[in-house]
Amino acid sequence: MIAEALLYAATVPMTLKAHRRFIRYSVNLWSRAGRCSRQWEEHEERSRSAVRSAMAGLRQRRTVVVLGSGLLRDVPIKELAETFDTVVIVDLVHLASVRLWLRFKRYRNVRLIERDLSGSDELAGGKQPEPLAFLRTVPYLDFVISANLLSQIGRGAKRYEAEEKGAMPSDTVTRLIEAHRSGLEAAPCKTCLITDVCYAVIDRSGKLHEEADLLHGVSLSSVQANWTWPVAPLGEESADYQIVHKVVAAY
Repeated sequence: MIAEALLYAATVPMTLKAHRRFIRYSVNLWSRAGRCSRQWEEHEERSRSAVRSAMAGLRQRRTVVVLGSGLLRDVPIKELAETFDTVVIVDLVHLASVRLWLRFKRYRNVRLIERDLSGSDELAGGKQPEPLAFLRTVPYLDFVISANLLSQIGRGAKRYEAEEKGAMPSDTVTRLIEAHRSGLEAAPCKTCLITDVCYAVIDRSGKLHEEADLLHGVSLSSVQANWTWPVAPLGEESADYQIVHKVVAAY
């Protein structure tokens, strides 16, 4: 708890005031990633491998944008920094630990941008959400990676709906997920989408107790790989069950 509190405190002054309420979610992710590093290792490596495969055929490698950069554990940041002229990392919160690690590695061509990628504010204002429209203004853009972000947009939308108490459209979650998917398809370059698409709650005997579609009916095309990710292995949330997500990579 002390480490989490210190990380939270260090991140607050580096984060825009409007986004500070989301820091705790990033700190919680950081904490769980540390506890579950062994169980998450395969998922993280397969995510990195998908990015490597997607960028293998690129003719130009000038600028790459990483959406939902998180802890930078699931993207091959070293290869990206060494291969591209500019690496733009976009997320709602950049933890102080991530900023410090990038500085230590001296990745001078890496740029951090703090941005809400959900489109919630546009939808709340009665507009058609276009959260990735900014990609059309990025100069020399050759590659875009959406890294384990899409299902989080859905979860965030549910929280937003609860906070606004009915002010959001009834189909908010689906529209925001679709906006991200279509925004990637409209990007003027190669893209790689990595996302968990569903989850299952499984007990020690292997019995399925619950499952759900994390993309709320939105379908993906060009899926090249899939695997499972034990987001909450046995003992993390309960000694009696685990939560396993199915992950896909589309590029």
